[in-house]
Amino acid sequence: MSAYLPGIVILVPFLGGILIPLIPFKSRTARNIYTEGLILINAVLVAVLLFNPPQGVLEVIKFTGNLRFAFKVDGMATLFAGMISFLWPLATLYAFEYMTKEEHEDIFFMFYSMTYGVTLGIALAGNLLTLYCFYEMLTLVTVPLVLHTLTREAVLASRKYLYYSLGGAAFAFIGLIFIIMYGNSTNFVFGGVLDMAKIGNNTDALLLVYVMAFMGFGVKAAVCPFNSWLPDAGVAPTPVTALLHAVAVVKSGAFAIIRITYYSFGTDFLRGTWAQSVVMAVTIFTIVYGCSRAVKETHLKRRLAYSTISNLSYILFGVTIMTPAGLIGALTHMLFHAFMKIASFFCAGAVIHQTEKEYVHELNGLGRRMPVVFSVFLISALALMGVPGLAGFISKWNLAAAAVESNSVLAYAGVAALLISALLTAIYMMTIVMRAFFPGEDFNYDTVKQYKDPNWQMLLPLCIFAVMIVFFGLKSDIFVDFFGQIAKGL
Repeated sequence: MSAYLPGIVILVPFLGGILIPLIPFKSRTARNIYTEGLILINAVLVAVLLFNPPQGVLEVIKFTGNLRFAFKVDGMATLFAGMISFLWPLATLYAFEYMTKEEHEDIFFMFYSMTYGVTLGIALAGNLLTLYCFYEMLTLVTVPLVLHTLTREAVLASRKYLYYSLGGAAFAFIGLIFIIMYGNSTNFVFGGVLDMAKIGNNTDALLLVYVMAFMGFGVKAAVCPFNSWLPDAGVAPTPVTALLHAVAVVKSGAFAIIRITYYSFGTDFLRGTWAQSVVMAVTIFTIVYGCSRAVKETHLKRRLAYSTISNLSYILFGVTIMTPAGLIGALTHMLFHAFMKIASFFCAGAVIHQTEKEYVHELNGLGRRMPVVFSVFLISALALMGVPGLAGFISKWNLAAAAVESNSVLAYAGVAALLISALLTAIYMMTIVMRAFFPGEDFNYDTVKQYKDPNWQMLLPLCIFAVMIVFFGLKSDIFVDFFGQIAKGL
C-alpha cells in the first residue's frame, strides 16, 4: 500500500478540489466541511506515508532512456511534505472566515485544494523531471488564486507572476536538459549525478547552466532581480498570499534549488568555483535589498512581502555555502520561517478582514482592540528578528555558524548581511507593534472602539503558529538533529 501512497496523497486534494464547484452543496457550511475534511484526510495520509516510507525510487511512468516519472520519500521530501501538510489544514480553516467577504468561493477553494496536491508532488518528486513537471503545474494552479479578485491590480499581478514564473522555468529547463546529457540519471542522489567522464572540458558550461538553473528556480524564491512579482501578488486574498509567501510557491523554489545543488549537480562539483561565488553574492544582496525595501514600505502586506524576499535568501545563502552545516542552516530556516511568516501574514489578514485598514499608519491603537492578533504578531516579529528563545534565533545562528565555519570571505559578508537584516527587521516589524500598542498619549481610542479580534476560525491557527514558534525555539535540537542526518545524505 505504501508504494501507492505518494500518488494517492497528490491526487486526493487535486481531484477532490476539482469536485468542489461541481458538487451541489446545500450550504456554505457543507462546502467548508467537505473542503476541510478533504485536506485533513490527506494530511493524515501524508503522515502515514512519512512514518512508513517506501524504499527507493517509485517509478510511475517510463518515457525513454533514463527519463522517468517517479517519486521518492527521503529526508528532504519528509521535511517539505510534512511542513505543508501541517500548515494547509490550518490555513484552510482560516480561509473559511476570511473568504466570507469575497466572491467565487467555490472556485477559490477548488484551486486552493489543487495547489496542496501539486505542492506535494514537488515535495515527493523522485527526480528532476518529475519535480519540473509539478513545478510548472504549480504556476498554472496558483495564477487563478492571484487573479481571484479580478481587479485591474490582480490582473496585472497575475500576468507578471505568470511571465516571471514561465521565464524562470525556461532557465530551469536548461538545467534539466544538461543533467540528462551529463548525468547518470535524473534521480535525486545525494552528492549529485554528474558523470565526470562525460563532462570533459565542459566544466565552465556546466557551471553556467547551474547558475541559470539556480536563477530560474530562484524566480519563485524571489531572488534579485526577479522578485517584483511577490509584493504585487499581495493583491490576492490573504490565505493565498500567506501560502505564496510562506509555504507553497516560494518554498518550492527554495526546495528545488536545494535539490539541484545537493542532489543533481553536487557540491563537490560546485564548491570553490566562480558559480558558487555568483549565486552566493546574489543571495547576500537579496537579503539586504529585501529588508531595506521593507523598511520603506508603508503597505502592511507589501512590507511583509519584502520581508519574505529577504528571508528566503537566508535559506539560499545556507544552500550556497555548500557544506553540511550550511544545509542544516538552510533547512532550519526553511521550516521555521514558514511558521513565522504565515503567522505574521495571517495577523495582517485578520486586521484587514476586521478593519479594512491596509497601511501601517492606520494601525494606531488596534493592539488593545485586537489583543490576540497583535500578540501573535509580536511573537512572530520577535522571532523574525532573531530573539533568543524563539525559532528565528536558532536558524540564524545555524546559518551564521555555517558561514564562519566555511572560511570563505564571501560567506563572512553574508554574516554581515544577516546582522544588518536583523537590525532592519527590528525596525520594520516593531514599528507595527509600537503603533498598535503604543499610539501615543493623545490618541483617541474611541476611533477604534468598533474593532475586535476575529472569530475562532482565524484565531485558532494564529495561536497554534505562536505556540510552534516558541516550541521550535525551545526544542530545536529535535529538528536540527534530523536536518543533520539529511545533510549527511542519510
